[in-house]
Amino acid sequence: MTLRVKLLLAQAPLAIALAVVGFLASANVASLGRHSEAILKDNYQSVLAAERLKDALERLEDIPALALIPGATEPPMSQAAGSRRRFEKQLQAQEGNITEPGERQATQELRERWASYQERLDRFQSARDSDERRRFFFDELEPAFVAVREAVDTILTINQDAMVRKSESARRAAQRMDTVMLLASAAALIIGSFVSTKMTTRLLQPLALLTRAVHRIGEGDFGARIEITGRDELAQLAATVNAMATRLSQYRRSSLGDLLLARQVSQAAIDSMPDPVVVFDLSGGVLSVNRPAETLLGLVLEAAVTDPLHALQPDVRALLERVRAHVLAGKGPYLPKGIEEAIRIATADGERYLLPRATPVYAEEGGIAGVTVLLQDVTRLRRVDELRNDLIATVAHEFRTPLTSLRMAIHLCLEQAAGPLTDQQADLLYAARDDCERLQSMIDELLDLARIQGGRIELHRRLMAPAALIDAAIEAHRKVAEDRHLVLQTAVLPGLSDVPVDRERAHIVLSNLLSNAIRHTPAGGSIEVRAKPVDQAVRFEVADSGEGIPPEYRRTIFEKFVRVPGTTGGAGLGLSISREIVEAHGGEIGVEETPGGGATFWFTLPTGDTDVGLEPTSSTDAAPPRQE
Repeated sequence: MTLRVKLLLAQAPLAIALAVVGFLASANVASLGRHSEAILKDNYQSVLAAERLKDALERLEDIPALALIPGATEPPMSQAAGSRRRFEKQLQAQEGNITEPGERQATQELRERWASYQERLDRFQSARDSDERRRFFFDELEPAFVAVREAVDTILTINQDAMVRKSESARRAAQRMDTVMLLASAAALIIGSFVSTKMTTRLLQPLALLTRAVHRIGEGDFGARIEITGRDELAQLAATVNAMATRLSQYRRSSLGDLLLARQVSQAAIDSMPDPVVVFDLSGGVLSVNRPAETLLGLVLEAAVTDPLHALQPDVRALLERVRAHVLAGKGPYLPKGIEEAIRIATADGERYLLPRATPVYAEEGGIAGVTVLLQDVTRLRRVDELRNDLIATVAHEFRTPLTSLRMAIHLCLEQAAGPLTDQQADLLYAARDDCERLQSMIDELLDLARIQGGRIELHRRLMAPAALIDAAIEAHRKVAEDRHLVLQTAVLPGLSDVPVDRERAHIVLSNLLSNAIRHTPAGGSIEVRAKPVDQAVRFEVADSGEGIPPEYRRTIFEKFVRVPGTTGGAGLGLSISREIVEAHGGEIGVEETPGGGATFWFTLPTGDTDVGLEPTSSTDAAPPRQE
């Protein structure tokens, strides 16, 4: 006997129970139908005939009454023929549908009274004198009409009462059948479910044995065997699984088993790494993950899960897809620009910061076969960096008060408030004042950087024209450029969209780039400030003809305290501050080599298609910030 036949037999009790319930339901419906049919057949037709009799009688009464109107010379009895035919037709229908006790006597009495009424109606028509018609109408015709109507009402009452009785009988029968159906359904369900469950449980016992054996084989116990007798599909499946276990045991002992062992060793190697590791294939599918990826990210690799990345936090998933796309695009390994690219995730042990790195996995023929993404845990480094920034901000803040006093003292000495100065003393004080100004600028930059990185700076955005931003920056640096014999040029494409920016912060970015360009461009050189549209943004460029940036410093030039060897200037914070401001606006910043020598620093600012969240523009927004 096959497994299909056994399963069908196991469901047979439920099918039988369903058939019994269906039979009882059909009998119930048929019984209710018979009751309803009896009401329609026996009484509804009589009620309908009685209503039509009354209607025809009412119409017939109106015709003699018209003859009593003053001025009428002849009763319009010719109009009564139609009503008399309709009454006669309905009376015959009633005589053919007598079903209730007393209905035959009432119908015979109606026939007699109708004949009497017709005889008086003919006599009323033959009367010529109006007084005689009026007297005959009230004395004989009207009482005959009332008698006929009472006979019709008697028939109507008999059938209506019968309909009420039969409806009540049908209601009681329906209640009895409902009770029977409920009890029969419950009994059929209980008995059928019990028998079917027993038979199914007995039938599926071999499946439990099969499941335990397959589980043992899946865990590596290839000596497990399944003992199921019979000729059905389960027995055949057990024999197939036993054969598979035998082949797997032979496979483990063969050279191919070494490959499996190597795979297990490689998986154990990435599992031993403390940071999450995710391996992707070319289509974006997840090939392998290690245990930290499962515990920290909640990334579970199972056959039933078609998209393991769906369970990740949206920002973590976006990060993995971004670095994977970077490697698959042929751009080489993905290396983070700095610790600020670390992404924050919430875990049971608190917040963690993970820094992404990605390397391609090459096939034997040299092509990219996948991507390995490593999320380095830089939580301690991030906290050390935050402590360092706090320390720098605290020290810089504490320096401001004594530095202010020192600047004031030097200023008073230069004003000779403490007495006359010699030329040598004045030169020393002027040099000290310049150094104090440089130190004050460095402290201001440190405090600005600390506020920006700590998220304590608030951007006051307004829609500004790119040309206005460039003109303000050019005007602020024009005198310095002229003193160094440099040519300042602008190239702004017409029709650029306004950008929502903090005017003072955007001016800081342009001023830092212009200051660097002026500082590193020799006399007689040129500096060009450009603006052009890119994808939903405006790209600003500051190109100079100076010595340029060595390739090895282009990736780190925007880090804090990074200075190209051999250059003079500040503490290496201007470009770092510029990057923080641009990224706070949602843009990007970078540097490129200018053909023919020099460097081109660029940054983008997204265009604003709406004024939501923007501050109102005042009349002073177009004026450039004052240079201290």
